[in-house]
Amino acid sequence: MGKKKKHHENEHDEAPAKMKRKEYEKELERLHGELVAMQEWVKHTGAKVMIVFEGRDTAGKGGTIKAITERVSPRVFRVVALPAPNDREKSQMYFQRYMAHFPAGGEVVIFDRSWYNRAGVEPVMGFCTQEETDRFLDQVPLVEKAIVDNGIILVKYWLEVSPEEQTRRLEGRIDDPRKIWKLSAMDLKSYSRWFDYSRARDAMFKASDTSWAPWFIARTDDKKRGRLNVITHLLSQIPYEPIERDGLELPERQDAGGYRDPNLPLRYIPTPY
Repeated sequence: MGKKKKHHENEHDEAPAKMKRKEYEKELERLHGELVAMQEWVKHTGAKVMIVFEGRDTAGKGGTIKAITERVSPRVFRVVALPAPNDREKSQMYFQRYMAHFPAGGEVVIFDRSWYNRAGVEPVMGFCTQEETDRFLDQVPLVEKAIVDNGIILVKYWLEVSPEEQTRRLEGRIDDPRKIWKLSAMDLKSYSRWFDYSRARDAMFKASDTSWAPWFIARTDDKKRGRLNVITHLLSQIPYEPIERDGLELPERQDAGGYRDPNLPLRYIPTPY
């Protein structure tokens, strides 16, 4: 790993102006083409790719994942967002329910939150004991070493947003009917514990930022720049090469052979637009 830049909670480089939508969409279109090229390489070579997204509430994990998967095949790119464990899963080895979703050859699996719940939301919100968190932090580097040693390309992202921007985004969800589902009593309780999450994050980085599975941090106060930066970095982590394809040309469509539209009571939807 290269030399790490020391993280300071309240230290931010001067941010550039917010990116304009037209500029964003043009660059995203180009990156979508690269993601498709990566997809075809993954299919052709049988590579196994696993991407973990963690971060602050409202940091933009969902929007970034949507930007990644918008133009690729759901048969190759699979998003995993597990609910809270049921009673049976609580009795299992902690990592067990996540392993069932690991990629096979020719697949890219994206975890929208992951086993790192045990290092973040669970200890901060009192869903596990400190002993359980400590055991997890001891074990996770070994588990991820086994993942990498078994041929899975593992990329881990932490999305970081400023406290001011988090406040603005949460306030924006309260009165927006499109986003109210993103806001729960748990979110409001979590909001008040910014520095508890900071301490938990720092302990997680210290224990699990390894040479074989490093953490990559993306600042996402500007969502558009954040998404583009993450996609660009992700592409740099996958050793894909363009796959040559034979030229494609539409064949002639068959003759109707006497076919006519059927005279059936078909139910077409209304057309208010």
